[in-house]
Formats: sequence, C-alpha cells, structure tokens
Amino acid sequence: MDKIQMRQSKAKTILKEVKKEWMLYLLLIPIVVWFALFAYKPMAGLIVAFKRYDAADGIIGSEFKGLSNFINLVTGINKENFWGAFRNTFVISTYGLVFGFPIPIILALLFSELRSEGYRKIVQTITYLPHFLSEVTITGIVIMLVYSGERSTGVIAQLLYNLKIIPSSNKIIESANYFRPMYIITGIWKESGYNSIVYFAAIMGISPVLYEAIKVDGANKWQEIRYVTIPGMAPTLIIMIIMRIGKMLSVGYERVLLLYQPNTYITADVLSTFEQRLGMGDAANPGLGSAVGIFNSVIGFALVIGANAISRQVSETSLW
Repeated sequence: MDKIQMRQSKAKTILKEVKKEWMLYLLLIPIVVWFALFAYKPMAGLIVAFKRYDAADGIIGSEFKGLSNFINLVTGINKENFWGAFRNTFVISTYGLVFGFPIPIILALLFSELRSEGYRKIVQTITYLPHFLSEVTITGIVIMLVYSGERSTGVIAQLLYNLKIIPSSNKIIESANYFRPMYIITGIWKESGYNSIVYFAAIMGISPVLYEAIKVDGANKWQEIRYVTIPGMAPTLIIMIIMRIGKMLSVGYERVLLLYQPNTYITADVLSTFEQRLGMGDAANPGLGSAVGIFNSVIGFALVIGANAISRQVSETSLW
C-alpha cells in the first residue's frame, strides 16, 4: 500500500510540475515529434539487416536470414572490402582525433588572449566561416588548390613542388598516399573554428579571481594556461573527447565521395561509402548495407561506453 501511495504522490508531483511549466513543455513537443519521426521511427527498418530483402515482398515479407548478412561481411565474399573499409575508417578517424582534436583547443586559447574584442570577433568570424560552407564548396576549393595538370596547377600543389616536399611527378589529387592527409586537413580547416566555440565558452567561464591569484604568485602566461586554464577546461575536454571517440567509425561519406578518385580507392573507401555502395549501388543489397550500419553503430556505442567508464575511473567527469 505504501508503494502505491508513493507512486501516486510522485505522479501528482510530476503533474504539478508540468502544469507549472506548461509553456516549456509545449515548446518541447516539436523536438519530441522530430526525434520520433526522423530518429526513432527509421529504426524499424533495421530489421532489413536480418533479412534477404526483396522489393516485391517488402520489408515484412522478405525472407528472414538471421545473422547471415553479418557473417557475409565478416567472413564471406565481402570480407576483403569490408575490413579494408573498416581499416580506412579507423585510421582516418584516429588521425582526425590526434591531429584535429587539439586545434580547436589551441584556437580557443589564442582567442582568449586577444585583448581587442573587435579584432577577436573578426578573427573568430573568419575561422567560423568554413563550417557554414557546403561540403561541395569546400572540396571544390581544396581540389582547385591541390590540382596539378597540364594547363594549370593549384597554389598549394605548386608550393609543395617548389619546396621539393612532393615530387612534381606526383599528382596530389590522384595519389592514394595523399588522400588521408588531404581529408584530415580539409576537416580541420572546415570545423576547427566552429568547434572552438565550446572551448572558448569554457575558458570564459573560469573565474578571473584564479588568474589574479596566480599572477600574485609570480606565474607567467604559460603557467597560467597550465595551472588555471587547462584544469578549468578539463570537464569540457573530457566530455568532448568521449563524444569524439564515439564517432570514431562515423566518417562522413560526402567529403570522401567528392575527393574520391579511382586511384585513391585503396585508402579512401570507408564504412559509410561501403554501406552506400552496398545499399544503393548497381548490385544493391539493402540487407548488407543495413548490416554495415548496425555494425558501425554497435562499435560506436561500445567505444562511448568504454571511454565513459575509463573517464569515470580516472576523473570525476563523465557523461553519466
């Protein structure tokens, strides 16, 4: 009886809270509807991964095949392409994490040291701008800068040739060896400025009293950053790196497809492009494509759980 009363009391408390803040909950409805329609409803289609999909029979009527699609990917006829795409995805994501993750932090530190607010806003706007350009525009600019042909050569390509960093006989855009650096550098250029907003906000949230106290102790600028700024940013850094680790296998296919050349296939093909090719190519097999997507999601989920557990053990900060 006590449990029933406790549940009724809790329900009354929740109802009272909803009535009190009804306008906020009303604003929440469009977001809930959007997630229900575009995030949760499509999950029903994941059943295709466990079937031999036939367009004539539809998703429900198609023959159930259990884990055969997953076995096909891991050990079957598609294993070579699958593991190649998996390797490329992991390598590109690792390079992006190692070389791309620190850049927004460095930018945020530099922005925080600019004393002229007007100048800082101009610099920030310039660094934010690439984020708002489409992938087509960004990759078009990159291709123009690194293209080398008979009639014209991009500025960056010509600079690398003149400095003897790259042999003039190598065409950057068509070489498999240069695809990954080109992809990573493009991503850094496009997203670093925008991603620095989070870290800049974290820095602005640090109490000025801490800086005044360490200055009184005779600390220089590097010591201020080491002992005040970095520790103050630590919770934000940990949360962001956990989320970044969860996206290790989520390399977007748009930039890959736009930078893709036949000669770069060996290093350019990633899980997202492999999934698209399986699900929408000439010999489309939606079951295999869906299986790749589920595999990608499960690994990403496991990475988030693992990174969060490690963070909780070594620090006081975690997602949950």
